[in-house]
Amino acid sequence: MLARFSGFFVGSVFGLAFVLINSGPPLPPVVSLALRALAVTVAVAIVVLALLAMRRDGRNTGGSANEPGEGPVAPRFGALFRTVTLVEFALILGGVAALNSFGAPSQAGVAWVAFIVGLHFFPLGLAWRQREILHLAWYATALGAIGLVMVFAGYPDWVPLVSGVVTGAGMLLGALTALVLMHREAAAPTPERPA
Repeated sequence: MLARFSGFFVGSVFGLAFVLINSGPPLPPVVSLALRALAVTVAVAIVVLALLAMRRDGRNTGGSANEPGEGPVAPRFGALFRTVTLVEFALILGGVAALNSFGAPSQAGVAWVAFIVGLHFFPLGLAWRQREILHLAWYATALGAIGLVMVFAGYPDWVPLVSGVVTGAGMLLGALTALVLMHREAAAPTPERPA
């Protein structure tokens, strides 16, 4: 049961971190503060909704998992996950070190992290047959790539907003939207369950 909702918890933590770390100059302080407060609020809402959904699903299904071939599979944190995560960390650390050694502005690191985080979602989304993870993969990868282009085009100041805050906000809002839709679907009357 926890495995099915773990992506929401992980997404809320990383989305929140992206927003909290990167909400700063050149944004005005009041805007940065508002973005941080909103991100914390959304992250808390995600955790609460995920816990409620876990509780509801546990009562309704007795905690049973999906049968093979039935669509999305509950994430499995086995060898594939460990390998993808190790490669992700190696690419992040190696890439940031390389960017620093070539004298790239510090903002390039934000774009690189978003780019690699996005790429790491592709094998997981495919293995777990979860389309929403693939959407996130494209989203984060594209924002990371845009940030890298901005850095090397001479516009690094706004990279933390584009590759950091917008990436994190997308993670948070995507998870929140998915949970709200899950709750609506669960509350909708079915032929077996009248309204």
